[in-house]
Amino acid sequence: MNIQFDAVYYEPAAMEYQLGKEMREKFKDLSWTEIESHNRIPELSASANKDFPKLKQLLIIGVRKTHKYVENHKVSDWLVPYTSSGCRAMCLYCYLVCNYNKCSYLRLFVNREQMMGKILKTDAAAAVPQTFEIGSNSDLILENVVTGNLPWTIEKFAAYGRGHLTLPTKFDMVEPLLGLDHRGKTIFRMSVNPPDIIRRVELGTSQLDSRIRALNSMADAGYPVGLLIAPVILLEGWEKMYGELIDTLADKLSDKVRQTGFIEIILMTYSFVQDAINTDAFPNAAPIFDRTIMTGRGRGKYCYKNDARAKAEAFLKEQIDSKLKMKILYIS
Repeated sequence: MNIQFDAVYYEPAAMEYQLGKEMREKFKDLSWTEIESHNRIPELSASANKDFPKLKQLLIIGVRKTHKYVENHKVSDWLVPYTSSGCRAMCLYCYLVCNYNKCSYLRLFVNREQMMGKILKTDAAAAVPQTFEIGSNSDLILENVVTGNLPWTIEKFAAYGRGHLTLPTKFDMVEPLLGLDHRGKTIFRMSVNPPDIIRRVELGTSQLDSRIRALNSMADAGYPVGLLIAPVILLEGWEKMYGELIDTLADKLSDKVRQTGFIEIILMTYSFVQDAINTDAFPNAAPIFDRTIMTGRGRGKYCYKNDARAKAEAFLKEQIDSKLKMKILYIS
């Protein structure tokens, strides 16, 4: 996969790092605009909602200054800021839009050594080995196409870490990872949805069959693996769509994935920010916000009502128990 950008915005300090210099050479034919901070680019934040797809064609390069970890009690012990935030894909439900609004474009952070150093120090100081979610702010498989950061990350942690790294993805570009000396210390998790939802909602991501092949390949390469059915979106006919999804998984997942992998299930949450952008930028998009089965959840956010949620949970549990027989780690 070859990713093209329209222009680059950069912090001058980023050019002092090796990765910054590599990006300068790689994208030397593009327009480069100097900025004070990757968090404050007034001309971009002032853009209209309808310009959202155009903003996704930009690349922002900076130095990550915030390294605050957030406790997590699902797959990992910590959610860790790492080498990128934002994404090139345009999933209509993307929670990064809640954090960054229109400015959820891909930002690369060049100080990976500093970030890895903190991970290793935190892991070494803990009473027991820790697991670090490094992909909560971006899709690192997609980022890796641009930076090549993941092989360095995986092998560095394999050599010096005690616990695990983990990352989720909606992309299939795993070939650079298959031959690495990972020592089983990186947990690879593939997010899946029915093909129609991928086509209509997860814009710019890999198709279901190629995601499944990538997950099988990573398991064959010795990585611990997991499967996210996420986010579950209760569009009209959802039972048929998700029933067929689980049929496909039962048919195409390798025995190794089914025997050793786990499943996470996450039901969709939505926000008025996402709805405003989607209305203007994607006027013909799938209607994923349904007031009849959704209710308010905090400031400007929405989730499925208890009865709709309970129905979905019961359906998915039954389907997985009868067809996949894989461990469900949690439903949220």
